[in-house]
Amino acid sequence: MDESHARGKRADVDEAHDALRDHLEDFFQGHQVDCLPGVAGPIEERIPGFRIFRIGPGPRFGDWTYVTSGCAGTGSADGHDLEFVLTARTDDWQHLESVTMNAYYHAGPPHQRLDHGHVVPINRPWFADSACDRYLSSLPYPFGPDFEVCTWDGGHARILWLLPITPAERDLIMNAGLEAFESLFEEKQVDYTDPHRPSVT
Repeated sequence: MDESHARGKRADVDEAHDALRDHLEDFFQGHQVDCLPGVAGPIEERIPGFRIFRIGPGPRFGDWTYVTSGCAGTGSADGHDLEFVLTARTDDWQHLESVTMNAYYHAGPPHQRLDHGHVVPINRPWFADSACDRYLSSLPYPFGPDFEVCTWDGGHARILWLLPITPAERDLIMNAGLEAFESLFEEKQVDYTDPHRPSVT
């Protein structure tokens, strides 16, 4: 990559980052919005300048929210730029690690590109000793359609929700489909921020 192209790419990344910050600060008015680096490791090799917006509890949402910044530009299975959001009851380093790991996976070889309905293993409990050990890339239902798309001049990104799920729930998605899982999840009014929640199946 020549120097001028690299500068142009960096400018595009910065523009997307600034647009995402504005989008989040507007959506989460009355909340504290911080920008943090990703967890140290190989993430910089795949997403240089990767960062995480951490949004504290407030009037819009009573728990903690983490949003990736930098995934936009890596593409997705259907060509849309993506970022990811994770919600949690507590502010913990492990959540920063989780979204960093997910971003690293997404920015890998093309066959690893995540999209709506995809499931990615975490290879550990998502938090504490939770039975949830993988994420479903879902629509951001806790926040609604106004949150889902962030736009800027010349680009946009969808924000997909990283919903922690259990192995049994993953099997339900594979066997009965995403819609069946989401219907059951809504019917049982699952507390998705509870790491000790029971599986819906």
